[in-house]
Amino acid sequence: MLQEFDPVIKEHVRRITNDEMHVHYLGHTIQNELILLLAHEIKSKIIKKVKQAKYFSVILDCTPDTSHQEQMSLILRYVDVSSTSVSIEESFLVFLNVDETTGKRLFDTIQDELKSLDLDIDDVRGQGYDNGSNMKGKHQGVQKRFLDINPKTFYTPHGCHSLNLALCDMANTCIKSRDFFGIIQRIYTIFANSSKRWQILKNNVKGLTIKPLSITCWESRVESVKAIRFQTSDIREALLQVAESDNDSLIQSQAKSLATNDLGDFEFLVAIVLWFEILYAVNLVSKKLQSSDMLIDIAIKEVKGLISFFEEFRETGLSKAIL
Repeated sequence: MLQEFDPVIKEHVRRITNDEMHVHYLGHTIQNELILLLAHEIKSKIIKKVKQAKYFSVILDCTPDTSHQEQMSLILRYVDVSSTSVSIEESFLVFLNVDETTGKRLFDTIQDELKSLDLDIDDVRGQGYDNGSNMKGKHQGVQKRFLDINPKTFYTPHGCHSLNLALCDMANTCIKSRDFFGIIQRIYTIFANSSKRWQILKNNVKGLTIKPLSITCWESRVESVKAIRFQTSDIREALLQVAESDNDSLIQSQAKSLATNDLGDFEFLVAIVLWFEILYAVNLVSKKLQSSDMLIDIAIKEVKGLISFFEEFRETGLSKAIL
C-alpha cells in the first residue's frame, strides 16, 4: 500500500519480491522480534512500577485457548507511585501454559513466574480468583498455598462470579425456570441455524435481536430475555411463517409448537416478565461491582440493595407482573 505513494518503499518492495535481498523488516522473523522487544519493554516498565510500590496483589484466571491448551492469565494490582498523581493500577503481564489445573500445579506455576520476574512472594498482599475449588479451596487450593507461605495474602473472591453462581443455583433448583430458559434457547436455535429462517426473523423483528443464552455470564441473559419480552408478538409471527414455509418437517413442528403452545402460554408470559425484572436488577449490580471506582463499602451496599429487591419482589412481584 505504501509503495504506491513512496518511491523508496516501492524500490524496497521490488527488491524483496525479486529475491534481491532476504533480510528485511517485512519478514516474520523481524516482525516477531519487534513484537517481543516491545513486550519485554512494557513488562519491564510494569515490574519497575510494582517494585517501587513494593506490595502488590495477584489476580489469576484460567481458560482454554482455541487449541484447547489451558492458559492462566497473570494480572498484578498495585499502587502506582511513579508519578505525582498516585493511582491504583491493574496490569496484565503474561499468559502461562499449564498442563494441570490442580491447586498445587497452578500455585507452582505462579510461584515460578514471580521468581522469574524477580518479585518476592512475601510482598504479595492480596489474591483474587473465581470460585473454582482449585483456586479458592481452603485445603488444597491456590489461596491456601499462598497463605501457607505468606499469611498476609488476603483472599478476595470474584464478586460478580459469586453473584452469577448464586443466580445459577437459584434457577437450577426450579424445574419451571429450567423449562423457561430452554424455550428461550430453542427460539434462538431455530432461527440461527438457517440463514433463510434468520431472514424471516429480520423481516418481522425490527428492534432487538434475539441472542443465545450465556452459560458462564448469567446476568447477561437479560439481553436474551429482553428481546423476546418486548417483541413476543413479532417473534411469534416469525415462528408461524417458519412453520408454514420451511422444508424441514421437524423444524415446522418445533416452530409451530413454540408459537402456539409456548409463546401463547400464560405461565411463560408471566415468567418472561418476572425473569426480565430479576436479570435486569442483577445485571445492574454486576456492572456496578465491575466498575473501576467501586469501593468495598459501596459494593456491600449494592448487594444489600439487591437482597432487599428480591425480598420485595417475592412479596409483590407476581401481582406486578400480572398487571
